[in-house]
Parts: sequence; C-alpha cells; structure tokens
Amino acid sequence: MDVNPLPADIQKQLVLNADIHKVWETVATAEGIASWFMPNDFSREQGAEFTLESPFGPTPCKVLTLNPPHELTFSWNDNGWEVSFLLKELNGKTEFTLIHSGWGAAEDIVPGPGPDQTNEEIRNRMDNGWDSIVYEDLRKVVEA
Repeated sequence: MDVNPLPADIQKQLVLNADIHKVWETVATAEGIASWFMPNDFSREQGAEFTLESPFGPTPCKVLTLNPPHELTFSWNDNGWEVSFLLKELNGKTEFTLIHSGWGAAEDIVPGPGPDQTNEEIRNRMDNGWDSIVYEDLRKVVEA
C-alpha cells in the first residue's frame, strides 16, 4: 500500500455554445487567456516559455504540446504541474476539458510564496478555483 499517494488530477469539462475556433482563440492566445484566467505573456509556439501573473506573483510556464485547435498543454510553476486544454468540435459547439495534473505526494509540502501547504491542500484549493474559472469565467467570455 502506498503510504503517500498522489492526489487525483483535476478535471473540468463542459460544452460551450461557441465554435472550436473561437474557443481556441480564447484558450490559446495571450489576450484570450488573460480574459478568463490570468494576465500572461503567452506565445503560441511549441517549447515557448511564458509567465502567468498569479495572485502570488509571476509563475514560469512552458508550452509542452500545441495541436491547434485541439490541445494546448503547458507546465505551470516548477512543481511538476501540467495544465491541458482539450477541445473537441460538437456540431458548432465545443467540448472543453481542462486537466491539471502533476501533483506530488499528497502530504509533501510545496514551497511557495504563501504559507506552507501540502500538495493535497493546494490541489483541493485549486480544484475549487478551477470551478469558477472554467464554468463561469471561460463560459462568459466565449459565449458573449
């Protein structure tokens, strides 16, 4: 038995009332990402490094997978996190799936600018945060 399991990936999925190209421009451009997620200097190039301006300060990221208009995956921070935006066309609408993975052992402390927290505590807080970011903020921007 694993005494210190890894927290589960965060996954959020919804169908947006917008075509795949509009959703792609919203989730895979600097301006689009800033409109629903965080200010950034994203560059839509495989291997490009960029910064997300999180509430805790600048966070380094790198484009890992770029498959327009279906997938953008990037590393987020130096903790091994990966965030994927997956898009699937559905008759003029778009199924959007977010996966936030790469969590370390649940009880390991994650260094950062805030108070010490475990991977599990951060994962649970981010899980709640992704709810409003994806289901409210992203929907509002792409369905406007």
